[in-house]
Amino acid sequence: MTIMRWRNYPSLSDVFESLFDRQAENMENETYHISPAINILEHEKGFVIELAAPGFSKEDLKISLDSNVLTISAEGKKDQEKVQYLRREFACGKFSKSFTLPKSIDIEKITADFEKGILRVNLPKKEELTITKQIKIQ
Repeated sequence: MTIMRWRNYPSLSDVFESLFDRQAENMENETYHISPAINILEHEKGFVIELAAPGFSKEDLKISLDSNVLTISAEGKKDQEKVQYLRREFACGKFSKSFTLPKSIDIEKITADFEKGILRVNLPKKEELTITKQIKIQ
């Protein structure tokens, strides 16, 4: 008979099971604070902020501008029915993202649209005035 040393290490399945249990406990909170993925693009006429907001509707999103600080925020509605997730990588919680805008942005012409879970905020640059003048040499 061979004598083997017994080690009480948790199996890989136990680790995953306990991880899912901890996530399920955290999901029972009233509100989820999330951080959506954001892209910022620049082109010659301005900037575009793209914000991934899966599960949110257009009515959930709010965009405000205060002293050159653009803030995008949302508070999603909780699921009405009790659902037990085995894995959850996005949630309709609440978030707030702020961006300090450069002075080159024309704040009067900022627009936004929401399509297929992506919020796009268009930030056009101010048109530069180019004054040309001939100076007479005396």
